[in-house]
Amino acid sequence: MPTTGTAQLAPLLKAHESEVLNDWMSLQWKSISARRDLVNEQELQRQSKDFLSAFIKAVGDRGADITAAEYAPLRELLATISRMRAHQGFSPAETATFIYSLKQPIFTLLQRHLPDAQALATELWSANVALDSLGLLTTDMHQKTREEVIARQQQEMMELSTPVVTLWNGVLALPLIGTLDSARTQVVMESLLQRIVDSGASIAILDITGVPTVDTLVAQHLLKTVAAARLMGADCIISGIRPQIAQTIVHLGVELNSVITKATLADAFAVALKRLGLAVTKTGSDAKAPTPITSPERA
Repeated sequence: MPTTGTAQLAPLLKAHESEVLNDWMSLQWKSISARRDLVNEQELQRQSKDFLSAFIKAVGDRGADITAAEYAPLRELLATISRMRAHQGFSPAETATFIYSLKQPIFTLLQRHLPDAQALATELWSANVALDSLGLLTTDMHQKTREEVIARQQQEMMELSTPVVTLWNGVLALPLIGTLDSARTQVVMESLLQRIVDSGASIAILDITGVPTVDTLVAQHLLKTVAAARLMGADCIISGIRPQIAQTIVHLGVELNSVITKATLADAFAVALKRLGLAVTKTGSDAKAPTPITSPERA
């Protein structure tokens, strides 16, 4: 049974559905005239027709209570439209306009067919309650979708900002740039461990030259990464220890005794090569010993 106050709304909408749809389309097209690059008329027509049909059925079955089970198909349709528009680039206000712009055609319809002021006020109130609630639902879904998009982009940025590169056969390097928090540490650890498994590397260099500050939390994150790499059979060297970072680590009392640290990535790479029994030598003319320079006094 329909909720009290909507006894005439659904039948009127059903009888004049095409008229209401045309008026609604006209209002929507004007309101989003600046975003015609995001939606075409055919798509807007289809979405509006599907929504209006589902709205008429839900209102006729349950009135203005959008939490009822009868509104489930309409809520699902609205969620789909909201997610689609969030991905297309619509703002929350532009997305909510899709719902709120239906108020005027409904008001015009009821005003024309309900001469009794009390009946008109009752039906208008029910329509407004339902559309306002659906508009809020649209905004919530749009915001949730945008947050999901932002979270995914942040995850992708973290993965891109933590590239694991092969310096030599058996030697990996992970240059870290920016703040190292718990979420990023997890990405760093997963990326490094996966590359250790894939390449069979025995040495990994963590370069923190691009990390602006090192506090207790950052140091603990580094130690966790080193410990995880060791469990996979790879030793870690931390490079990029600037004087300020060295002083900070000492003042914080962080124990790095079990970890090899170097000032530069080049120094760390030299240590890694030495551990592998390799060395870098000059070739060609550069390999010749330099000629001693004799001072004038000794000439």
